[in-house]
Amino acid sequence: MMRSILRRTAVLALAATAVSTPAFADHHGAKPNIVGVAAGNADFSTLVTAVKAAGLVDTLSGAGPFTVFAPTNAAFGKLPAGTVETLVKPENKATLTKILTCHVVAGKVVAKDLLAAITANGGAYTIKTVGGCQFKAAVEGGKVVITDEKGGKSTVAATDVGASNGVIHVIDSVLMPR
Repeated sequence: MMRSILRRTAVLALAATAVSTPAFADHHGAKPNIVGVAAGNADFSTLVTAVKAAGLVDTLSGAGPFTVFAPTNAAFGKLPAGTVETLVKPENKATLTKILTCHVVAGKVVAKDLLAAITANGGAYTIKTVGGCQFKAAVEGGKVVITDEKGGKSTVAATDVGASNGVIHVIDSVLMPR
């Protein structure tokens, strides 16, 4: 009974955060890829800058499919002062790449599938990223919360932002590897 109530609450919370993206289109009228969607949204300008600095534009523009847990500018703003500026320097490319690839999952995982995995695994699901990180997803207070390898928590703020090569879920904190 409690599991059922928890699941319904989480489904409603995720449904309420699902966003519709503006009708972005490239010059051929097609839906943009993950990088194009992020570049078309001012709330992801720091993420796009970081993706470029890490040399991941081609990868995240590839066929995929990918699921990206995308931190907003405000999420990057929660990091200690100077962190982003330091990470985007060429000498820190490996560290930046590790952090960013820990926000990417191979395959397309929409919100309902993530919730189903959380429920099927007793209330917590391990997300395995292409960067080799393992984060825990759970429902807390009716919202999906992801705990990173350092114990930091990020709440999923919006879900299922579609792209031609996958899906984006918006998060409110940067996930950090060990």
